[in-house]
Amino acid sequence: MYKFYQKSRIWFSILSIALYVVGSSIADGVSESIGIPKLLTFAFHLAMSAFALLWLKKHGLLATYGICKPIAEAKRFLYYVPLVLLASCNLWLGVAFTQPLAHALLFIGSMLCVGFLEELIFRGFLFVSMAQNGRRAAIIVSSVTFGIGHIVNLFNGSGAELPSTLLQILGAVAFGFLFVLIFDRGGSLLPCILTHSILNSLSVIGKDTENLVVALVITVLALLYTLVLNKTLPNSCAVRK
Repeated sequence: MYKFYQKSRIWFSILSIALYVVGSSIADGVSESIGIPKLLTFAFHLAMSAFALLWLKKHGLLATYGICKPIAEAKRFLYYVPLVLLASCNLWLGVAFTQPLAHALLFIGSMLCVGFLEELIFRGFLFVSMAQNGRRAAIIVSSVTFGIGHIVNLFNGSGAELPSTLLQILGAVAFGFLFVLIFDRGGSLLPCILTHSILNSLSVIGKDTENLVVALVITVLALLYTLVLNKTLPNSCAVRK
């Protein structure tokens, strides 16, 4: 596997995306069929996360892909206050407990892993592999690819409708640009992973988590934070080759 990674980091990234998407879809389907949502999904995400961490550590790649402290001070990122607001958005309209405790815990466990895996794959593997040949293109591709990937919600039986899915895609693209900028300028994926994981996990207890107004507000907030950081942070790539 490491030889394949050394031979072509871009193809390694594409393979990682395919494995994650296909594996998650199959695990979701099987979990639903046995009547315990996210049971196999959580197991798959946990196994993939553990393997990825051990693989990165074994080959000395933790810092390369941002599993390390930021190299810039927190005040340069406005102390990450906008990230706290974004991470809490699913609680803005209140709290509602609608699932059995066991199902909710499986969902939360799966979403914690999803935050790590998606950041590592899209902001880590894909962005870093492309940035060596063109940083601007890498930022665009990693962000847009991450957003478009949410179109699967129209076909995975989640019941998502077209307007909410399109806004979700737009929001995911905005988050993609924000997260890749934080990683690129700060050298760490940890703020992105924490925000992504918490945001997803809180959706299980949030009330009206598909509210279009809230979705629009967080999309605008993510874009504004991105513009501010782009102007205030040094324009130098912190990502290690």
